[in-house]
Amino acid sequence: MIPLSEPTFTGNEAQYLRECVDSGYVSSVGPFVERFEKMFAATVGASHAVACASGTAALHVALRLAGAQPGRLVAVSDFTFIASANAVTYTGADVLLVDSECATWNMNTELLHDEVCRRARRGERIPDVVEVVHVFGHPARMEPLLELRDRFGILIVEDAAEALGAEWCSGAAAGMGVGTVGDIGCFSFNGNKIITSGGGGMLVTADAELAARAQHLTNQAKLGRTTYHHDTVGYNYRLNNLSAAVGLAQLERLHDAVRTKRGIARRYSDGLGRLPLSVAPRASWANPSYWLYSLLIYENMLGPEHVVSALAERDVQARRVWPPLHAQAPYRSAERLGGEVSEKLYRRGLSLPSSTQLTEADQATVLRALTELFRWRHPART
Repeated sequence: MIPLSEPTFTGNEAQYLRECVDSGYVSSVGPFVERFEKMFAATVGASHAVACASGTAALHVALRLAGAQPGRLVAVSDFTFIASANAVTYTGADVLLVDSECATWNMNTELLHDEVCRRARRGERIPDVVEVVHVFGHPARMEPLLELRDRFGILIVEDAAEALGAEWCSGAAAGMGVGTVGDIGCFSFNGNKIITSGGGGMLVTADAELAARAQHLTNQAKLGRTTYHHDTVGYNYRLNNLSAAVGLAQLERLHDAVRTKRGIARRYSDGLGRLPLSVAPRASWANPSYWLYSLLIYENMLGPEHVVSALAERDVQARRVWPPLHAQAPYRSAERLGGEVSEKLYRRGLSLPSSTQLTEADQATVLRALTELFRWRHPART
């Protein structure tokens, strides 16, 4: 079976883990945690980084620092993994789901901008925080959100769980990496991400005070290392030294991993061009990192569930994209803007094998299988 996305361990992972075991530092105290944080901040261009137990934990802390709490409203991408909205719900804040744009599949930030301005003119409730997700490794359009921050003081949390290594080529964020344009950025190191620590996440910010508060909250809000006094409700969200050791070894190879992902994406886009498929989005102003290469099947063609099953019979693992959050049981009654685009993405979307160890021969197998499936079907309008 050609897997959808699996980790690659060809660097210093084993060496660093042995150092942890030999030293006895295997918990949340140990030198690899600080080394991982420092190198990560330098790699993405952030001033501060705080390692967390998961990407969701990083989001939870980030949202709390941004002021999400009962009575507050947080705008969230409708088309995303459910953890993005769950982290908001952990804080007690209300969720406003925002539809995607067709060009990038990310939050339609123009739609949100116009709605916030309309509500402000009428004296209606506007979001206190925006959590924007960089879906499948493609940066979101940030200019409308930056305008909202400047005009209304709305803070921006970037959910960059899937997009490490992606950047903007032009516009207000030109030359910047995902996670560093908003007030706080969050990343995931789950086993299927671009780099992994076996689990874990990272919070980054340019604000030293926010970073210090994040460190405090992730360590049970403990006052000092040798006492058991706590000044607020904190969380057991610190990353352990073993995971940080793996993450550091993976981070050392990030450049190669992203370059490989982009090569995989280029070969897919070239090979799928004549099939009734819309290839993965790539805006002219963005340089995606292509966590999972995802595409849309034309309307009136085979459905994605059928394609996933047919590929599995050919030993190729593919996966449908997520249902929109407004279709998920916990968020069916949530306030939302639009939803038609996110519904279309779910109805026609599909992710293909994208591991960094995917060989060109394996990729040719995937392309051949898709060609055979759609050979006798004529392209239709998307």
